[in-house]
Amino acid sequence: MRALLFALPFTLLPLAVAQAQTHEHEHEHEHGSLGAHEHGVARLSAALDGKMLELELASPAMNLVGFEHAASSDADKHKVAVTRAQLEKPLELFAIPAEAGCKVVSQELESPLFEEAEHHHEHAGDHEHEHSDIHTHYQLECSSPDKLQALDLAPLFKQFPATEKVQVQLIGPNGQQGAELTAANASLDF
Repeated sequence: MRALLFALPFTLLPLAVAQAQTHEHEHEHEHGSLGAHEHGVARLSAALDGKMLELELASPAMNLVGFEHAASSDADKHKVAVTRAQLEKPLELFAIPAEAGCKVVSQELESPLFEEAEHHHEHAGDHEHEHSDIHTHYQLECSSPDKLQALDLAPLFKQFPATEKVQVQLIGPNGQQGAELTAANASLDF
């Protein structure tokens, strides 16, 4: 399943290229290149295969936390903790219907902001040039996957209003599709 999720961006690459807009800048993450880093824009890959639903969200930290620098003040640390707690609830974040019987099998949240600020002093003068991203990966097992009719991002847009649009790539029972969702158009049928 994970291989399917990783193959998704390459399968839908022509669609992504067609919908690509000018990005502000490129960003290198410690785990490799992330590609476009555009404030207000996030990317979501979703794959429903049998009873397994995988969701992978990538977003500039600015969209979710409101800043990208190392959290040094108590207010910043609190904001990071609240954001992480919200991201640890994918069933709520993606409005997964209870009747689908989905449970979280695994989840990973990655961001320099979630780690200890060990490099904070080292790079103190560089903060205006740093760009942090947040990556999440969720694997859900659903007892009634037929009850998953749509991917609804309304709660994500509500909790993180700085996220203006999400570029979605989806593989589901009806094949592959891509869309750009906004708060006004926050749903995509499986």
